[in-house]
Amino acid sequence: MAKHPVVVYGASGYTGRLICEYLRELRIPFTAAGRNEERTKNVVDHIPGVADTGVYDVVAVEHTVAGLSELFEGSKVVLNTVGPFADLGHEVVEACIATGCHYLDTTGEQNWMLSSQERHAAAMEEKGLLLAPGIAQMYTTGEIAAEIALEEPGYETLDTVILWKGAPTTASTETIFSNLLSTAYKLEGGEYVAWDSTPQLHEVSFPGQHETALALPWGGTSLPVWFKDDPRVNDVTSLGGVYNRELMKVVLSIAEAVEQAIRPLPEAEQRAKLDEMAAANAAPMPPREMAAYNRSMDSVHATGPLKHAHVVLRGNSNYKQTALLQAYGALHLLRQKPNRVGFASGCQAFGHRRLLDVLQQYGLTGEPIVVRD
Repeated sequence: MAKHPVVVYGASGYTGRLICEYLRELRIPFTAAGRNEERTKNVVDHIPGVADTGVYDVVAVEHTVAGLSELFEGSKVVLNTVGPFADLGHEVVEACIATGCHYLDTTGEQNWMLSSQERHAAAMEEKGLLLAPGIAQMYTTGEIAAEIALEEPGYETLDTVILWKGAPTTASTETIFSNLLSTAYKLEGGEYVAWDSTPQLHEVSFPGQHETALALPWGGTSLPVWFKDDPRVNDVTSLGGVYNRELMKVVLSIAEAVEQAIRPLPEAEQRAKLDEMAAANAAPMPPREMAAYNRSMDSVHATGPLKHAHVVLRGNSNYKQTALLQAYGALHLLRQKPNRVGFASGCQAFGHRRLLDVLQQYGLTGEPIVVRD
């Protein structure tokens, strides 16, 4: 049984430790949980300022519904960073249902979002609990930009691009590989439509510089999911990528290798081969982010029959943005009910303008650039 109202599951990872740091900033007591208590304690004890507060606990937990339920009992919010979520997320949500905890995670996996909605949304809503996967810089900030465009009526198509500058963490790399065998969806006429399964890079315009950038459907992203039943929106395409063109070419070559060498295998063998490939391409722990280098850019073109809007939202320190959004989500849920329960995005649960305010308060996001014509 956790001693504190918030549980950070996967606290020893790159994003997990940043979440702990922002929980300290917001004065929220938390339990740091992971499979290895010694490793988790060593990490959390060295997070700047956290050891001085004395308002955290470290525990080891087995990744089973029973083990997680025992840990979550008595808590109110679970912040999950343990992925790939499509493989490991269901047990965590089931434990939240059993113990009455709100659930937030940092996923970038569209397939996990769809499966979590199908399997758990009704139960979470019935209990008045929030099921909010994907509260993260990729793609909550893109949703904030889209919602700003939609603050005026007359738009029904969203063409979105999310780019960032930096090195992926181990967990982010695992997410990239997890997405490679899943079907990526966009939204057309209010319905899911699969992207072409043939891996290909898209040249996209890049606000603020002459050179274009390279992007991919990136598993589909969360935006088509969040706007699926929105009466304002019919079509959503979402692409993602990194500023580094050469790195994007490497991602494409990996996707092509998966299509050629793994996709033809029997389904029972695909996962094992994909895990082997992911292990061979495992990313080391990146250095702590620097605001001058680690940047993000969300660009949204919103169009309607008679009008167009372009919203650009620039930020820095991508993983810090994710961590702050997670910590703020916990703060909100400890103090008041979310705007929506059940399956909902961060913007739907807490308000897009409020999330933007939080990011700006900590210097992680600039003022949105909005052009309407």
